[in-house]
Amino acid sequence: MTLHRRTVRANGLDFPVIEAGEGPLALCLHGFPDRADSWIGLIEHLAAKGYHAVAPAMRGYWSDGAAPDGAYQPWATGSDALALIEALGYPRAHLVGHDWGASAAYAAANMGPDRIDRLVTMAVPYGPQVSAAFLMDGDQQRRSWYMFFFQLDLASLAVPMNDYALIDRLWAEWSPGFSLPEADRVALKQMFAQPGVLDQTLTYYRQLFSTSPPAGVSLGGPISAPTLYIHGLNDGCMGASLTEGMANRFTGGFRLELIDGAGHFLHLEQPRRVADLVTDFLGEAVPAP
Repeated sequence: MTLHRRTVRANGLDFPVIEAGEGPLALCLHGFPDRADSWIGLIEHLAAKGYHAVAPAMRGYWSDGAAPDGAYQPWATGSDALALIEALGYPRAHLVGHDWGASAAYAAANMGPDRIDRLVTMAVPYGPQVSAAFLMDGDQQRRSWYMFFFQLDLASLAVPMNDYALIDRLWAEWSPGFSLPEADRVALKQMFAQPGVLDQTLTYYRQLFSTSPPAGVSLGGPISAPTLYIHGLNDGCMGASLTEGMANRFTGGFRLELIDGAGHFLHLEQPRRVADLVTDFLGEAVPAP
């Protein structure tokens, strides 16, 4: 399966994308500290199953990718996803999101429910129990120490130190026992070293607790798209207990898969298991016209 790289103009940005295949669109959205290339295995799997699979870099993740409006909140990344669907020439798409990509996918499903066929999210649950955990759950607060650290200007100096040792630490804590291949680790750090990228990506966290969506944008409501949610039971970033109560937020059907032996980066730790779950779920959908 041949992978292609190009840029796609959408929402005021030239998004670098990786793509393969032809057919219904499956748009794959990555998280932090990650990049679009981590979807390559899933892209190839989806393409082999008859999908046009596309993974864009999220806004801020390349040197010329600073948000035109200064916003890195889910409403902004969700609007990017909807704009990319249109720019790629589709009226509708399946969305696959991991970590911050999951947050963007939830937002897109809220803002453009008629544009989303099926939704697959991983590693970041949906619902008020997540926000409550940041306030009241000591275990989750310990897992989320980095979110609070990233609020400090000091973080911009600390993250690159010792060859981005903090990035290595997050991967080790979030996916215990998993080692990112050295070539991928080097490429990830080179991405963060591009001018502006580190501060742009840290701004996702710096806007997390302090800003609200613009007038007329409503997030957090029930989601009508049929949804598959996948979470690793060994996730050291977001506790699996945060999935409790999720089903109540999905009116079009909800399926929960908890994967034993997988952590936060479950699509890399157990790629075949995750890919089979995704394609089996999307395979039930009617292709977009």
